Formats: sequence, structure tokens, C-alpha cells
Amino acid sequence: MADPSSYRPKPGQIPDSPGVYKFRDEHRRVIYVGKAKSLRQRLANYFQPLTSLHPRTATMVTTAASVEWTVVSTEVEALQLEYSWIKEYDPRFNVKYRDDKSYPYLAVTMNEEFPRVQVMRGQKKKGVRYFGPYAHAWAIRETVDLMLRVFPVRTCSAGVFRNAASAGRPCLLGYIGKCSAPCVGRVTPEEHRELAEDFGDFMAGRTGTYIRRLEKQMTIAAEDMEYERAARLRDDIEALRKAMEKSAVVLADATDADLIALAEDELEAAVQIFHVRGGRVRGQRGWVTDKVEAVDTAGLVEHALQQLYGEESGETVPKEVLVPALPEDAESVTSWLSGRRGSQVSLRIPQRGDKKDLMETVARNAQQALVLHKTRRAGDLTTRSRALEEIAEALDLDSAPLRIECFDISHLQGEDVVASMVVFEDGLPRKGEYRRFQIKGFEGQDDVRSMHEVISRRFRRYLAEKDRTGEWAGGEVPEEEAPDDDGRPKRFAYPPQLVVVDGGQPQVAAARRALDELGIDDVAVCGLAKRLEEVWLPGESDPVVLPRSSEGLYLLQRVRDAAHDFAIRYQRSKRTKRLRTSPLDAVPGLGSRASRP
Repeated sequence: MADPSSYRPKPGQIPDSPGVYKFRDEHRRVIYVGKAKSLRQRLANYFQPLTSLHPRTATMVTTAASVEWTVVSTEVEALQLEYSWIKEYDPRFNVKYRDDKSYPYLAVTMNEEFPRVQVMRGQKKKGVRYFGPYAHAWAIRETVDLMLRVFPVRTCSAGVFRNAASAGRPCLLGYIGKCSAPCVGRVTPEEHRELAEDFGDFMAGRTGTYIRRLEKQMTIAAEDMEYERAARLRDDIEALRKAMEKSAVVLADATDADLIALAEDELEAAVQIFHVRGGRVRGQRGWVTDKVEAVDTAGLVEHALQQLYGEESGETVPKEVLVPALPEDAESVTSWLSGRRGSQVSLRIPQRGDKKDLMETVARNAQQALVLHKTRRAGDLTTRSRALEEIAEALDLDSAPLRIECFDISHLQGEDVVASMVVFEDGLPRKGEYRRFQIKGFEGQDDVRSMHEVISRRFRRYLAEKDRTGEWAGGEVPEEEAPDDDGRPKRFAYPPQLVVVDGGQPQVAAARRALDELGIDDVAVCGLAKRLEEVWLPGESDPVVLPRSSEGLYLLQRVRDAAHDFAIRYQRSKRTKRLRTSPLDAVPGLGSRASRP
């Protein structure tokens, strides 16, 4: 671990101008890249006492062994250079969005003599019109299959095209009318290119023109008693309308916009993006990232914009980019986006109307993506086993804690004090064994005393159940913890290997003291402080800091959050019941219906 003062630049060495800086470790590897309006002010923030830095920032500056910087002319140049260096060096302490898949696009290869419609992934190519991205390739194929009735553009590969041209007969699509068969000369290259351009214009949102044209042709064919042709045109119109239904109109006035929403917790963040073109949602994509640096929502938005539009072959910047929070230097980011587009771009937070409603939909998708990511991560047996092993190693336990119980205290300014107990076995929640406690002996904001009481009550019951006496070792059995009517215990007879409390040193000491008073020495205790995600052990002056990528930390966080949510729900229900009653209810004539004389 390096001392940041050993490589701190001397006063006056750092220029007071825009620029980009790099922290390097002892092996000269770049571990962090950042930008600043003023390099002097920004870098000074990193060389404060370690106790005043965010834990992730403190870890970064103690890992680094040197810092260097490059001065640029404008803040826009700093933004561009920062992104270039992040892509080049892949620093370990920078936010890196992991795209969960290579998203497919619907592509029209206008750079070929006979343009082809196909599904394409990867980097974009010059001269190809792209539509999307789509969530699934089969969604593209369904859309194309419907539209080939009206726009019979070539979809075959180069090899199939050459074989058909050599044989002098088209493939099956040519026989059933879903390809104009340019391979055998049924249409000229110019006619086929016009079909491809019409296909692209329809996908770009100019749908009304083609629908009206076909309806007019259908009417004329019916008047001329060409009923078979009229029926075929009717079916073509229906096919186009079905294709249009697959991307419903969500915004008026043919809006072109990208909507970006975030869902995040202390360790990870999920990003969802809706691409709206011509007022219709044309594509959707998402990323998940570990929050390896101290970054807020505005910073995550800025990183997402760099990821989305930074590549030369990346997304085309639309007229509007709607975000949940503006980056710290929104003006420079807007200038950079406008430069990428070639015209003015509006970067803003939607405040009302359809755009705000759609942003809420995108945010719900981001939240679901984060939950799904966590569920998949938690549901993997190998991952759960590794998490339990990491916890055992970090806490110096003899074996993996197969049963973990977590306790949390909740109250509202010292009133309605309650507690929760959640149980995880083999890394999975056992909701049937969750318990909640009322703390009636005292009121006030004394979480330490409350934690001592709850732990004592839980383990006194354990000792009573263990001896099968049915008696409470400390007096009368509280109502919420009484045995069932048939005399069977409510699972308090099963001891955990690890007790986790929501809090730091004081709460951990109270829990350990409660166990010691009962003579229980085979149950380990730790605390998880929410703000810094530090693990505290009894009698230790320094916390155990697990790596941010640790599966053990992730499991402890899930256990703690489950206890917190369970306690909050119980406390709110008690508060609601208390507020339903009022001294005014006893006054004659007052109430839901006034009494009449």
C-alpha cells in the first residue's frame, strides 16, 4: 500500500486549466483516468487525509504510485481525451459498462449493387443503413417476413445469389413472391435499389405514404373488378400494419430521441436505453456495471453517454437525449454530442408529458434488469458456495456459515420501535422463518440497547427450545414469539452459524454481549455498516474490508438489505395503525359521518 504523500505533486506544479489525469500503480499500469475543469483543484481532492476520502477513492490513491496529467484547450477536448484513454488503458478503477450481449440490428446493405436485408451484429459499416438495435434476432426476422410481401428485397447471402444466377432460377423466396429475384434479371439493379430504399424509408418511420399508396391502388383494382389483385393489396396493407404494430407510437410529432434510465445500489448499476425514431420505439439495450469508483447518478449518466456514442461505429446521436440526471459539466457534454451529430443536440431531463411517462417505463426496465441480474447471480449454486467460503475466510470461521441470521432495528424518531430477523440458508432466503419483534420496554433512538434486547430474546428462546422445557429463560413469553397451538416451536430451536447485525461497532458489541450473557460462544457475530459497506467484528478497532467484487460481500449485503426491508415494512404497518386512531374520535358529532340531533 503506497502513501499518497510520497507521489503528491509539489504546490504550483499542477496547472489551473482543463485537462485529463492518469493514476499509475508501481508497475506503471494506468489504474484510473479522470478529467477536470481545473486540474489543480481536482487533483488536490485526492491528496486529503485518507479518513476523509470515500473508501473506493482511498483504495485507488493507495494503490497508485504516481499521477500525471495532460493539459487541453477546452472541456470538450478533455471529455474526448478521457474517453480515448479509458478505451486504451481499460483502468481497473473506472466504471466500465458490460454490455450483456451483442445486440442485433436490421441492416440494408446499400453499398452493394443489389442491396440485401439481413440481421447484423458488431461494428457498423459504412454505406449500410441500420435499424434497431433489437432485443432478439427473431423479432427482426418476423418484421422482415411481413414486409417482404410489399418490399421483395433480396435477403440471400452472396453464395446463394451467385448459385441462383449461375443456375438461371431463383430460390424459393423468388417463387413465392417474397423476393424480386434480381439474380435472374426479373428486375433491374435500379428497380431493386428503389425497393431497398422504400424498405428503408418505411423502417425509418415514413409509413403513411406507403399505406395510402397501397389503399389507393386497392380501390382502383376493385373498381376495375381486378379482385385478385385487390385482395393481394389488402393482404399487403395488413402485413405492413402488423409490422407497424411491433413498434407502437409512443411519442408524437415523429420524435427522434434516446431515453437513458438507471437503477443502482451501493455495488452495481443497470442502464437501460430506449431508441425512439419517428415517434416509435425502434430498439432497446442495457448494460450492467460494478461501481468500482465513487460515482453518483450524474457520473453514471456521463459514462453511459460516452459508452453509447463514443465509438466511431457507435450509435448515431439523435436530436434529443433524455436522461435522469444531467452530468456535472452538462454544457461540455452537450457540445461533444452536438459535434458527434453535426448539429445541435438537446440533453435534458423530461419534466412532464409523454416523454416523462416513457422515461418512467425505461426506469422500470432498468430496475427489472438489475433485479434479474442479482437474481441470476444469487441463484447460481457455485457462486453461493464461493460467497460462503469467502465469508468464512474473511471472518476466520471454522466452516462456511450455512445458516445466517440478520437483525435490524427500525423506528420513527424513537417511536414504534421494532426489529426484524431474516434467515438465509445456503445463501438463499428462508422467508418462512423470518421473525419480527416489538420492543415495548422503552422508547427512544437507542439502537444499541434495542439490538441487545432482540438478540437476547431470540437466543433465550433458542436455549429454552433446546432444553425442551417450553419455558422462557427470562420470564413471560412475548405474544409474537409464543409456540404454535399444537405446541411445536416456531423454528427458534435452530441456531445460526453467523449473526449479522445492521450497524457498526456499537451494534456488534451489543450483540456479542447478549450472547456472552447467555453463555453462547459457538455463534459468530459481525456487523455490516451500510454507508461504507465495512464488516465489523467484536473487539476489533478496524473493520474487515472485502473487495468490491467479492461474492461474500454481495451475499452479506443481500442479507442486510432483506432485514432492513422487513423491519421497515413492519414499522410502517404499526405506524399506520397508530395514526388511524385519534382523541377526536371520542368527540360526539365528529367522524366519518356527523351525527344528527
